[in-house]
Amino acid sequence: QVRLVQHGGGLVQPGGSLRLSCEASGPRLGYDDYTIGWFRQAPGQQREGVACLALVDLSTYYADSVKGRFTISKDSADNTVYLQIDSLKPEDTAVYYCAAKSLFGAQATCTLFTPEYWGQGTQVTVSS
Repeated sequence: QVRLVQHGGGLVQPGGSLRLSCEASGPRLGYDDYTIGWFRQAPGQQREGVACLALVDLSTYYADSVKGRFTISKDSADNTVYLQIDSLKPEDTAVYYCAAKSLFGAQATCTLFTPEYWGQGTQVTVSS
């Protein structure tokens, strides 16, 4: 079992920045090579894996739509994973979820497989 608790989100003006956090915990987290990822879903659109980070080696993957603007990172002291979002655009408006997937790396988690565990989701709205 993996528990994911998200913090952050809200209303931001275009061009602004935001940081989301995801606190991951659970007895299997240190054993099953988990990848933590950030996914988003806007109304009427498919869910998109935007950034993923493999805990075992800190390798990362970013969707083309967010490269250069989103940064995923992990706190060195624990398993909190952050998503720094800069240069926000209205099209970044969505519900953002953190999620955990075992046994697969960053790119595979973001693009191929459905994670087993999900955070509660948080709304990010980019509007003037």
